[in-house]
Amino acid sequence: MFVTHRNCKIHYTSIGEGPTIVLLHGFLETLHMWDDFVEELSENNHVLCIDLLGHGKTNCLGYIHSMETMAEAVYSVIDELKINDVSCIGHSMGGYVALALAELKPNLIKNLCLMNSTFEADDNERLILRARAAQMATENYEALVRMSFTNLFAPNSKEKFKDDFEKALAIGLKTSQQGFIAAHKGMAIRPDRFETFANITGKKVIIIGEKDTIYNQELVLQKVKDTTIKIELFSGGHMSYIENKKELSYFINHFNEK
Repeated sequence: MFVTHRNCKIHYTSIGEGPTIVLLHGFLETLHMWDDFVEELSENNHVLCIDLLGHGKTNCLGYIHSMETMAEAVYSVIDELKINDVSCIGHSMGGYVALALAELKPNLIKNLCLMNSTFEADDNERLILRARAAQMATENYEALVRMSFTNLFAPNSKEKFKDDFEKALAIGLKTSQQGFIAAHKGMAIRPDRFETFANITGKKVIIIGEKDTIYNQELVLQKVKDTTIKIELFSGGHMSYIENKKELSYFINHFNEK
């Protein structure tokens, strides 16, 4: 299904009845990353999965997709369906978008999970890497996507989960060059949203992969100390939906419970 937002068609799927859970994929992913979880989750919930700008079947809106711009696109779907409140789980970049949405519509998100994601802005090292990736995308795009995707997995996971890895990589390779660059530039300019996250009134959870090298785990753990933000530690890397599928499935299916 599609919703038109600023002359751009936003692709989404909607299944089940009950409280709404919005699932937002990460960079180089599509809403199909949630396929293994939706059926069971939809038994007691309305599950809404959305292709973010420049990913899957959703087109680009420009050459910089800020997290705020992506959040507006996500909200266009929620608004079209006349939904007043949601719980949200965002993987990596999807977590950044969820935080931007929480800031855009403070009363919309009642429970929020940052899955292999963070409330922090990029540090200088990450900003340099993003700028380099945006430049490299104009030179040898396929090699860059393959390298970027492989770096998201814990050591040995590429072989241990070979079939899932290859399937996810094939999806990532379909991301357009413009979508790749626009997302990188958008992620680079996102602000720190710790206060936005802390102000969520319901459940606030961060899923951390113990072998995830994308984020500074020590800083995050220190920042959430003595807050109502909970931490779920998984044994894998950045790709929990592949590396820790069983644990993630259990978590997702209980996330919306009181």
